[in-house]
Amino acid sequence: MNRPWIVGITGASGAVYGVTLCRYLLEFGCRVHLVITDAGWRVLHDELDWNASKRKEMLEKHFPDAGDRLTYHPIQDIGASIASGSFRTAGMVIVPCSMGTLAGVARGASDNLLERAADVMLKEGRPLLLVPRESPLHSIHLENMLTLSRMGARIIPAMPAFYHKPASIQEMVDFLVGKVMDSMGIEHDVYRRWGENHEQQEISLRKN
Repeated sequence: MNRPWIVGITGASGAVYGVTLCRYLLEFGCRVHLVITDAGWRVLHDELDWNASKRKEMLEKHFPDAGDRLTYHPIQDIGASIASGSFRTAGMVIVPCSMGTLAGVARGASDNLLERAADVMLKEGRPLLLVPRESPLHSIHLENMLTLSRMGARIIPAMPAFYHKPASIQEMVDFLVGKVMDSMGIEHDVYRRWGENHEQQEISLRKN
């Protein structure tokens, strides 16, 4: 059964990570339930020039082929389907995850739909992946991450890699999103993996 994934976008810098993940999931035929905090909408405006006052139009513009595979939930709709453990999902990704949202999830606050959906993942034992984007980190940030890690959440910091020699910002974004999709168990080829270049070089050397 193709259960949907929940994607949460918060007010941390790096909104492009969440948007790119949604695009790939939709391209691969996944269903997505999307929740964006008010601060997340502000960052979408500041970083990607989205018009936060026209939210429905922005989603239709940037995910034009989504159809009924994309469901958007307002952040305060605490009665939404994803607020209940009886609604079956494959898991949830919060990308990027602000330190405020991370703290709320770590203490089980459920102050809004995104935090409540994350709480459901923890109580139901479903995958919860968080992509924190903050620097530097202080002890409270680290303790909250450790708390969630001990509860079974996967912490995937937004750290770029350079071994694949990215030629653009999009390639750096794809690397991080690809790492997230690896943890989701989704087959993909959105970034070049370690060893692929070396294998090609070894073949070339043998031929020469």
